[in-house]
Amino acid sequence: MSISINEVAKNLALKVDGNICTIVDFNHVKPPKGSAFVRIKLRNVMTGLVIERTYRSAESLDDVTLEERKLQYLYNTGDLYHFMDQTTFEEHIIEKDNVAHVVNFLLDNMEIFGYVYQDRVLKVELPNFIITKITETEPGVKGDSTKSNTKPAKIETGYTILVPLFIDVDQWIKIDTRSGEYVERVNR
Repeated sequence: MSISINEVAKNLALKVDGNICTIVDFNHVKPPKGSAFVRIKLRNVMTGLVIERTYRSAESLDDVTLEERKLQYLYNTGDLYHFMDQTTFEEHIIEKDNVAHVVNFLLDNMEIFGYVYQDRVLKVELPNFIITKITETEPGVKGDSTKSNTKPAKIETGYTILVPLFIDVDQWIKIDTRSGEYVERVNR
């Protein structure tokens, strides 16, 4: 479906050069001489790269419907990751290259968000925070509750992060999945 350049809005999905992109920012420009144009910043849904394009006001753009769906992580077999759509209960199989950015924090049965175009999952995103268990680390130092000193610790997924010295094996922690950093200890 085509839309006019005057109908652009943030987070609108477009097909640009064969890639699905979302609008990050746009600016209508009316120069003193010449015709008006719109400068648009687009984020490629698959790669995350941001590009900038300029369109004349007479041009039209290809609008696409990009659905956000809740998916549940089931399991992986080699380089294939299996997810179940929470509304249709269909199974989606995604290659490791498309989920490499979330694999370190992907827990069994975790609910994540998937961006779907024409029944194909283009990208998955984790929740901003997850709660996971420490499976391996050096013994905790009693009485040391400062956050300045850290030690490596392995979580349930096998990924290693830095945690404060007082964290011990079998304790639950909260992790920011955007930065991969320890946030706080959680009582469970």
